[in-house]
Amino acid sequence: MSHHEPESSEVSKTADETEITIRPRGFNIVWGKDTRYWQLPEKSLIIKTSTAEDLNRNKDTEAAAELKQVCWLEITGSVDVKAGKKYAIEFQVSMKPDAFGWSGCPVFMMAKVGKKGKYIWKKITTLEKRTNTDPFSIPETNSQLTIDVSSNATAPDNKLFFGLYEVWSGKWKGGLLIHKAIIRQI
Repeated sequence: MSHHEPESSEVSKTADETEITIRPRGFNIVWGKDTRYWQLPEKSLIIKTSTAEDLNRNKDTEAAAELKQVCWLEITGSVDVKAGKKYAIEFQVSMKPDAFGWSGCPVFMMAKVGKKGKYIWKKITTLEKRTNTDPFSIPETNSQLTIDVSSNATAPDNKLFFGLYEVWSGKWKGGLLIHKAIIRQI
């Protein structure tokens, strides 16, 4: 397979380390190096959006990774987290107007702390329901995926592993844009 390996320069933290942002090139993306399946942005490229609405707001947006088509969706990341804290994990995504294959696909977000940790998961239903191209959070704000880090966790057991998956249906799907993931201490 032609995986895109994560680039550490594409991960940033706030000064107080309570929020971590992973931009598209900071993920491990299965088939991510194969341009038939994915189009990755340049490193930390900031682009001017071309829609009239965004231009009116004079808004910059970060470039997204574009899923052209895959039948195996697997986007993962990992970051160091603090012992005894709780974190919320979300992806910022959008759908292209010609997105396809999402109806009935079981898309999940999963996360665990430490290599031997137990995964928690949340089914994502919003992808098949999107009718516009505006960016949105998954899971939805009222349905966060949260995970607790043990108060006695030490390296390497204080690493948070998480991802977005659809590997079960075998259906081809495309048109998903991955803008970033945000891990917030709550």
